[in-house]
Amino acid sequence: MYIYNVTINIEESIQQQWLSWMQKEHIPEMLSTGKFSKALLTQVQIEEEMGGVTYSVQYTTDSKETLEKYYAEDADRLRAQSKPFEGKFVAFRTELAVIDEQ
Repeated sequence: MYIYNVTINIEESIQQQWLSWMQKEHIPEMLSTGKFSKALLTQVQIEEEMGGVTYSVQYTTDSKETLEKYYAEDADRLRAQSKPFEGKFVAFRTELAVIDEQ
């Protein structure tokens, strides 16, 4: 199992609009690619020096190969949909290989 983690710091002024978009549009579209089996949206419980509110979205997939297919087939299109929020967030992405789940 593999997890594609996206950590986002969003300006407080658009946080609720962005959160609604994530829950109603973006995450469902990510799941509709068929490359992820589930998504977990969390709020990071830390006060950022730069301000804003930080969230993490973890998308579970079966393998690195499936994640690579997402990058090749879907990533550009889905990332472009965040255009309304451009300049009001920073994001970084990490890939996590699951070692054990209990």
